[in-house]
Amino acid sequence: MRKTVLLNSEISSVISRMGHTDMLTVGDCGLPVPDGVQRIDLALKKGVPRFLEVLDTILEELCVERIILAEEIRTVSPEMHEAILSRFGERVQVDYVPHEEFKRRTASSKAVVRTGECTSYANVILCSGVTF
Repeated sequence: MRKTVLLNSEISSVISRMGHTDMLTVGDCGLPVPDGVQRIDLALKKGVPRFLEVLDTILEELCVERIILAEEIRTVSPEMHEAILSRFGERVQVDYVPHEEFKRRTASSKAVVRTGECTSYANVILCSGVTF
């Protein structure tokens, strides 16, 4: 954890409790949140806040070693796919799973952060790394 510009106390609290390999999901406004997983709902209306804006802010504070994306994002939302990948470069492992599997894996997340994003498959599971 690196304390930076993140003001949302719920997200900051989750990140502060995350250990190596723990997961945090950032999703669009349609991603279901499994029972028992903390929902941090930031959505105000369609498109607000934007997925990438929320992701960028979280990445200011969370060290990420691996991400998980739905494989469908590559063909259905290629611009969003490229935008997500551009945040990580080669230093982060990228895994792709079918969207149904992605939704199942969110059940292991410490929390799901819901944005107002309406772009199909604009979802990512962030796997925590270590800062040393």
